[in-house]
Amino acid sequence: MKKLLKLPLLLIGFGLCLMAVSPDHGKESRSLQINGVNFVAPSRVLKENPMQAVKEANANWISVMPYAYGRKNSPEIRHNTAWQWWGEKTVGTIQTIKYAQEKKLKVMMKPHVWVQGDGWCGEFKLHNEEDWQAWEKAYEAYILPLAREAEKLGVEAFCIGTEYRLAVRERKAYWRSLIAKIRKVYSGQLTYAANWDNYQRVAFWDALDFIGIDAYWPLMDKKNASEEALEKAWQPIYQELRTYSKKQGKQIVFTEYGYRSVEYTARRPWETSSAGAQSMQAQINAYEALYGCFWDEPWFGGGFIWKWFDRHEGVGGESHGGFTPQNKPVMENIRRRYQR
Repeated sequence: MKKLLKLPLLLIGFGLCLMAVSPDHGKESRSLQINGVNFVAPSRVLKENPMQAVKEANANWISVMPYAYGRKNSPEIRHNTAWQWWGEKTVGTIQTIKYAQEKKLKVMMKPHVWVQGDGWCGEFKLHNEEDWQAWEKAYEAYILPLAREAEKLGVEAFCIGTEYRLAVRERKAYWRSLIAKIRKVYSGQLTYAANWDNYQRVAFWDALDFIGIDAYWPLMDKKNASEEALEKAWQPIYQELRTYSKKQGKQIVFTEYGYRSVEYTARRPWETSSAGAQSMQAQINAYEALYGCFWDEPWFGGGFIWKWFDRHEGVGGESHGGFTPQNKPVMENIRRRYQR
């Protein structure tokens, strides 16, 4: 109701994102309507189904993330090691998916590689052709078995990779070859999770079913930016994404989106730490601005909140400044939006 009351003022004063919808986009069908969460891999065996809290958030999808590990300047990729968390390994991934399906949740399997020594795989790079070819074989050995498991389980979507910014740019032919191999063993929808500053450099969207973006655009360097100010800051990004979606003929999904419950939360949203004090209202404003700009657009397929933990009752809360919305005031905003 709050949004409906504010709408006329926003349309006049700020040129709200909704004003930019053209007649041709308004007629498009919306094939994806994802109200999702990124479900953090549990560290230990889940003996009970943890998905009831997800359902109570009115989510209809989860993203499951079977992690692998690499090393800086090395082609090695390790998965299913004895020292990994249960939920990162295939056995935990499978059980987590089954729990989600018991609660009638759709699933995207979204493999991540953590590069030890760097962390983020966006800057991962190798320095000779021999190493790149070794990495390609190792990555394929990681991805294809997961794609086969996704097919067996009837998983609705599979993400072929996450934020490999340099590897996507430098090994274009490899990614197309990998997509073709995945298509032979998996019949669901395919995407790739591009970093927010890199999605236009991905050369193979035409071979995938929708465009995935991890949506951490820096919006405002302001302690407690208002919802209206953030909506205005989103407008050029909104226009760019809408145009890109139309050009590619694909829906866009935010494969990750979310904000910490701290001041300056929209300044550098990818950061896991901040000098700002806790602010539940800053988190609410950031979520509401994003929802107001994107969530009802026919070219936009929804997204997955970063991030959601299995022990719902014991995480988050108003003393917590991290990403999860669990047990925080913003959960009411999410429930309302996801219920629509």
